[in-house]
Amino acid sequence: MLKVLLVVAAIAVVVWVLVKLMLRRLDGGGSGGSRPRTLGPDDDPDFLRGLDPKPKPAPKPDDD
Repeated sequence: MLKVLLVVAAIAVVVWVLVKLMLRRLDGGGSGGSRPRTLGPDDDPDFLRGLDPKPKPAPKPDDD
């Protein structure tokens, strides 16, 4: 029974490796570093500029 499990596990590993290689080729190559970097909202200068607190207008003095 243990031999059967080892054979099934070995076949599963081989199939997994083959599928990963085929998917990598379909995606256009194995260079994963060539994808453009995702720009998050915390890296966007316009977003950060919008987070600055706006100056509040000064309260009008009461004339009693």
